[in-house]
Amino acid sequence: MRALAVALAVMATVIPARAESPLVTELRAFSTRYHENLPHIDELRAALEKAAQSDPRPEIFLALSEACFMYGDVRARTTEEKLEAYDRGRQAAQRAIELAPKSAAARFWYGTNAGRWGQTKGVLRSLFLLPAVKEAMQTALELDPSFAPAYALGGTIYYEVPGFAGGDLDRSEALFRKGLEIDPHYTNMRLGLARTLLKKGRGADAKRELEAVLEEKAPFNLADWTMKDVPDAKALLARIKARS
Repeated sequence: MRALAVALAVMATVIPARAESPLVTELRAFSTRYHENLPHIDELRAALEKAAQSDPRPEIFLALSEACFMYGDVRARTTEEKLEAYDRGRQAAQRAIELAPKSAAARFWYGTNAGRWGQTKGVLRSLFLLPAVKEAMQTALELDPSFAPAYALGGTIYYEVPGFAGGDLDRSEALFRKGLEIDPHYTNMRLGLARTLLKKGRGADAKRELEAVLEEKAPFNLADWTMKDVPDAKALLARIKARS
């Protein structure tokens, strides 16, 4: 995700200056074009694992957390591999939090990996994770209210969780809209908004957001847009069409 570039910029304000690891630089550039070379995700993840052992800096754990998330989303072949990748990403983000407690990015990647683990395992079977995921999102926003990815995380939380456990479609919509005010090119955020609108019975509004995803000329993350957002938007549009 381009979130890593945003994340590292945020971390630079809370971590003393030091020469950046070449692996971190590489992942930052690669995270928006990983669709061009999917196997390289595996290589970068392995290299960052080694780097974290010999050079345990928060930005390396942060990059490792994102690499694990990417692996789980687009490389893992089984549910077990996905769960393992997201859990490792959560652990790496936890180390980044310990080393840089004022990093909004570290909180975001903790919540994102833990949340994706829960989605993969099954939301109802993973409600025990909800307090930690919500805390990660809320702390990220307290640390940096302009950190757009945290709004995507928050919107997803309130969309995914059932109402009896604290889910709230109005809050989900508000968080997604706030995030889009910060970065209107964040297509995953717009996709989340469309899902929320669809769940609220506002099919026409959802359709407009999905069409905007497909028509985006400068997506927040080209790789995510190509690999995830466009296919998901097309699938949701097909569902809307089938219902009409």
